[in-house]
Amino acid sequence: MNSPASLSPIQQVVKAHRRGEPVGLYSVCCSHPIVLSAAMRVAAAYGTLLLVEATSNQVDQFGGYTGMTPAAFRDYVQQMAREQGVPLTQLVLGGDHLGPNAWQGLDAATAMQHAETLIAAYAAAGFHKIHLDCSMRCADDPAQLSDETVAARSARLAIVAEAAAAGAGLPPPVYVIGTEVPVPGGEASLAQAGAVTAPEAAGRTLSVHRRAFAELGLHDAWKRVLAMVVQPGVDFDHSHIQHYDATQAAALSAFVAGQPGLVFEAHSTDYQRESALHEMVRDHFAILKVGPAATFALREGLAALCRIEDELVPADQASHLMRVLDEVMVAKPQHWRKHYLGSSEEQRLMRHYGLSDRCRYYWGEPPVAAAVDKLFANLDAREIPLPVLSQHLPEQYLDVLQGQLGTSARELLEHKVGRVLAQYARACQRNTAPATAGAEASIC
Repeated sequence: MNSPASLSPIQQVVKAHRRGEPVGLYSVCCSHPIVLSAAMRVAAAYGTLLLVEATSNQVDQFGGYTGMTPAAFRDYVQQMAREQGVPLTQLVLGGDHLGPNAWQGLDAATAMQHAETLIAAYAAAGFHKIHLDCSMRCADDPAQLSDETVAARSARLAIVAEAAAAGAGLPPPVYVIGTEVPVPGGEASLAQAGAVTAPEAAGRTLSVHRRAFAELGLHDAWKRVLAMVVQPGVDFDHSHIQHYDATQAAALSAFVAGQPGLVFEAHSTDYQRESALHEMVRDHFAILKVGPAATFALREGLAALCRIEDELVPADQASHLMRVLDEVMVAKPQHWRKHYLGSSEEQRLMRHYGLSDRCRYYWGEPPVAAAVDKLFANLDAREIPLPVLSQHLPEQYLDVLQGQLGTSARELLEHKVGRVLAQYARACQRNTAPATAGAEASIC
């Protein structure tokens, strides 16, 4: 048994949860500076850990779609934390869906070689929480991968992560495993959403991975497997939300309660009611992932600022941000074409308003970034009349009225995103969900 002093901050939270304390972790899966800045403010306000995760397609050894390697992403987030006065001891970096995800079009041998380089780069850069995800098939794989294949590949990557962290003089990573991984960023349709994971399936996943780790001599690493990804019955598509139902997940919750030191990690928790987030943490879905809901709030805020700009700025001086964004999305459809089906009008609505928020991939495009800068400059050069602010950003107006919020474009946006993330902070730090009947604290 590790002493409390030897446990990393994330392990300490999981241990506290398993002691029966009403606490959990929320993971912000985003690279946008305004979202991350809002997350840092929320973490400071609620005294929570700030768990920031990069996904395997977002950040990799080749730069991913952000253009950042794991080391560059680490430096980027840590510099933001320093600027905001967030202690680096409060910051935990995680790698999400680390495996052959980005190279599914290649044969398994080549894809896994890339995955090994990927995971080594993450671990050596100080990403402490590693989600081993080898659930996706490669070009020469059978249509359905067996649990044994997934587990063997995950264990192989764990060996690489262990060596890379040790070689960099870093504490050994903690791991998340699991084969029932929801589609990142939401489903094309909720008709494709998975049912709640059966306890028997979760048990098999756990035992197969335990055996795969043991076969490779990863006994110490197995002790640091702190979470498993399952489907708790939450998901979303472009316009619908599958809400958490505690009764449907009760058997699954009871299963993990009997596994010392383990919690569940819930993906696609975006857009859940706050009360459901509290219930999920109570029910041992103690790591909540959020991403698209934060960037959806960002997009909503930017659209509202554009409407304010329309009221205050002559058309020939305006940024026309939302028009520029859509033009770039139409010109470069690779991030949404496979996801937004239907007529051209249906596609237009989904590009603008879809809950999967595929426009999050485009904020770094030069014409879009330039339009955002112009929008900010236009609004920050003017005083936004309070009635106009109330019309388009009513929640922010209330805090401006109380003298608790400034009216710069960035402050207004961070506040809007922060309201979303604060729901997760409250669920993980100030949980109010009533205990379930017969629930007992599980000591690990």
